[in-house]
Parts: sequence; C-alpha cells; structure tokens
Amino acid sequence: MNGLQLSQSCDLSLPCCADEGSLSSTKCPQISGVRVQLEMQALWQQFDQLGTEMIVTKAGRRMFPTFQVRISGMDPSAEYVLLMDFIPVDSKRYRYAFHSSSWLVAGRADVAAPSRMHFHPDSPARGAQWMKQTVSFDSLKLTNNLLDDNGHMILNSMHRYQPRFHVVYVDPTPNSHLNAYKNFCSFSFPETRFMAVTAYQNHRITQLKIASNPFAKGFRTTDPQAWAGNPSPLAVWCPAEGRAESQIDKSGEQINCDSKTSTRQEGLDLLMMEQCELFHHSKDSMGGTERKGGSSFLAPASCLHLPSFWDRAGSS
Repeated sequence: MNGLQLSQSCDLSLPCCADEGSLSSTKCPQISGVRVQLEMQALWQQFDQLGTEMIVTKAGRRMFPTFQVRISGMDPSAEYVLLMDFIPVDSKRYRYAFHSSSWLVAGRADVAAPSRMHFHPDSPARGAQWMKQTVSFDSLKLTNNLLDDNGHMILNSMHRYQPRFHVVYVDPTPNSHLNAYKNFCSFSFPETRFMAVTAYQNHRITQLKIASNPFAKGFRTTDPQAWAGNPSPLAVWCPAEGRAESQIDKSGEQINCDSKTSTRQEGLDLLMMEQCELFHHSKDSMGGTERKGGSSFLAPASCLHLPSFWDRAGSS
C-alpha cells in the first residue's frame, strides 16, 4: 500500500483480523480480504512524536486530526457497517510536568467510562460505496460527561486511549449471529493514540494544531511586528472553563463567538476556545489576572497570536 504501514489489532477484547495465521482463516470471505489504510498518516505521526492530545468537554468536541481511512478488499455488492470505539492504553492516570514538558504517571486509572460504539452515519452501505472514497469520522465527538445522552464517546481526562476501527459484514443468511465472530475485523493504528485532556497541556501540540488545521488560517501569525504599536490591541475574555465568549475587534464592534452560521466560523470558534484553554494553563507566566467567578482577562492579546484573523482586510 504505497509503503504505508498497516496496523491491525489482534490482542484486544474482540477477535480481529490478522495478516497471517489461523485467526485470519476463520473469517468469512467478505472480511478476510479487507485492508485499511490510515489517511494523513504523516500528520498523525507528527502529533504522536509530541504526544497527541485530544480535548474532551461536557458538550462534546470533535477530534483533530480527524480519523479518516481508505478501505480496499471489500466485496463490492456486500453490505458493511463501519464503527469506532476507544479503549484505554493502560491502567494509569497521568499528569503533565511543565518543567520537563513530559507526561508522568499520577496514579491508577479512574473507573472506566461506559463503553460505547460510534457508527458511521452512512452505515450500512455496499462495499463499492465504502471503497470509492475516503471514509471520515468527522462527526465523532469526545466528552467527559458520564451522563451524556447524545451518543458521544465518553472518556476520562488525563488517560491515554487507542482508537479502534471495525468493519462488520452484514450477513443476510438465517442465524447469522451464530457466526458473528467471522463477520467482522478490527484495526488499530498506534500513531493515533492520544491523551484525553480538558485543556491542552503541551504548547507544541497547540501550535501544530493551529499550523495544520484548515480552519486555523486566521490564527497563524504572519507579521508579529504589525501589532507592536497598536494602540488598542485585541482583548479576549476567557471564562474559567476555557471558552471564548466574545471579542472586540479594532473598531469596537462586538463579535459573537457562539455563531454557528458557517462551518468556517465554527472552526474559528473552535480554535479560539483552544487558545483560551492553553491560556488558562499559562496565564501566570503571561500576565493573566483573576476576576470574580474564577474568570481571567488578558491584555494585550497579542500573545494569543490572533492578529491576522482580526485584521478584517486580510481575514477573507
């Protein structure tokens, strides 16, 4: 597969495909030939080298990079269901040591969150449809709300997780449940492992997400000197939970960060939230001051690296 590494999990709680051996021979023909290639593998590897972090919130947060794969070897006329789940990498809880920029074991893992499966919204579909284009799980969201009723994936913060991808053949024969173990295959890619966090701990992860997220164009500082003499720098109000509520641009006009009028705006809001989350972990060193209710206010906001977005002439 063009030299790209195929990673398949064969030692997890469910029987999985294997490249060779008796386990592979027990799978039905519609499954035994299935191969999965991770998209954006180079980007995933970049994050993995730094220690990938994914934000979890009570409302649910999408993953970036998005989990995307290309599939081959399916029976074009057979129907398949695609789904994902997340399993703990180990039985440990972690904390981030800022002085050494590394993760340290903080103790035993918390009680595991309820296990859930995320079904791809196009499931079930024929193999021909799955194989003709990239399969993306861009609607999947991560949450730390144990009482979530929106179907999001429930994870514990400060724990490491491994995403798993499952391909299930929809067997139309009677009593197909008797052979259920033959009708699916599971894949996992080690470079997609991540730490679940409520706010980014490693500033290099934030920088890489801003640099690689297509919605983050406005957050990339192109001319840091342009704001050195600005008499009215951008002020950002960051609530205690790390969400950006509103900003004031250079003309004094208030802009609502909660607007969902476009995908681009939602993406910009997402990056603003992430910037505020990072800010809450470094406000002491950047001059943040506390306000009533545990909220913080930072001025100037040039340290948030936002000038190109708020320069209206260049924001388009």
